[in-house]
Amino acid sequence: MTASEALLRQPACGGLPAAVLFDMDGLLIDTEPLWFQVEGELLAELGAQWSKTDHALLVGSSSPVASAFISERAGGRLSPEQVAEELLVRMTKRLRETPPLQPGVRELIDELDAAGVPRALVSSSARVLIEAVLDGLAPLSFDAVVAGDEVANHKPHPEPYLTAAATLGVDPGDCVALEDSPTGAASATAAGCVVIAVPSVTTIDPAERRVVVPSLDQVDLDFIRSLFS
Repeated sequence: MTASEALLRQPACGGLPAAVLFDMDGLLIDTEPLWFQVEGELLAELGAQWSKTDHALLVGSSSPVASAFISERAGGRLSPEQVAEELLVRMTKRLRETPPLQPGVRELIDELDAAGVPRALVSSSARVLIEAVLDGLAPLSFDAVVAGDEVANHKPHPEPYLTAAATLGVDPGDCVALEDSPTGAASATAAGCVVIAVPSVTTIDPAERRVVVPSLDQVDLDFIRSLFS
């Protein structure tokens, strides 16, 4: 690890972050294939084409941005608002089943619990989708949840991560954010968090206070401590 990757920051809690902030789609659970299926099914019904390249452009985007893009791709047959409503209904139905948890998530959360490190879920998804996911993952829970339809500014704006840190009562600069998209990583970086990027669909470049790993199962408490030492 280079000196820049080591981040050269020491929180007051002896090498532990004040909190760990989790993205949801693509990071906590493997929802990107589900979103691609739902988007493709809707566009096929509207007589339009949809590709993995199209989907990759939307990874980490807010619902208004994604819905406007899909509406345009469908030739305006549905308005962005109608697209958003239809996607919400279809994804909620899919997610009420047991969500596909990413490798390494439960092990990391068990370590955070044992060390007494709080955690938040910071997602661009609507509250109803988050609740569907958490219902399927019970008893896994979070100390704070920030939903995409409950903030004024979406990722890549820092507001979602600033809101999560404020809700937990911690300094965002002493938090670790786990992200899978360039949009989400930019949001967490702008908020001042240390970022561990685990790319799912699109490439994320290393940057100041940001490291990139290929899989979340390579992230444990010792690795997180090393970023603050």
